[in-house]
Amino acid sequence: MRIRIAFQAVLTALGLILLSPAVAHAHGDTVKVVVTGQREGHVTAAITWENDGDAVEEAVAATVNAVSGDGARTLGPWRLVRDPAAAPAGWTTAETLPPGAWKVTVDVGFPALGHGELEVGVPVVDPAPATGTPDPRPATPSPVPTQATAQAPTQAPASGTPAEPAEPGPGPAVWWTTAGVAATALAGAAVGILLRRRRARR
Repeated sequence: MRIRIAFQAVLTALGLILLSPAVAHAHGDTVKVVVTGQREGHVTAAITWENDGDAVEEAVAATVNAVSGDGARTLGPWRLVRDPAAAPAGWTTAETLPPGAWKVTVDVGFPALGHGELEVGVPVVDPAPATGTPDPRPATPSPVPTQATAQAPTQAPASGTPAEPAEPGPGPAVWWTTAGVAATALAGAAVGILLRRRRARR
């Protein structure tokens, strides 16, 4: 039983090996590689079969290399991965190109041979602007009320308000009392003078 299962597995593997060249032969023996540009620094490419233009559904073994415009810098080799944001024929890189001008080349070795290249420019991304610009002028402090201003102002009396009545002067009874005291004093003085004269005559 085990020998039979192993034999079937070998036949299945041989069939897949023989079927793969047959499928590749049906589409052709070369693939068309078009470097479409870049997206946020990631190289993008479309890979199809040369003969019928169908998208390559098999795994793709490809290398990506980039040379700066002045030839001073080189990046890669990177490999291509499926691009979920593109069509079925879309591929991209996990790595990103820095800002600048780059000559990008893509070489495919499996499932068939293919080559593509393109001049790619990666722009400089400006940082996000600030949400608000601070006011350079210093804040003006609010005036602090002093004790004099905090107190309520005293209302001045209206012009038509009558003045307070003056204190009443001495009444008639007071004048009579004063006059009586003066008369008594004069009478006493007269009596004293008469007594002195009588004593002087004796």
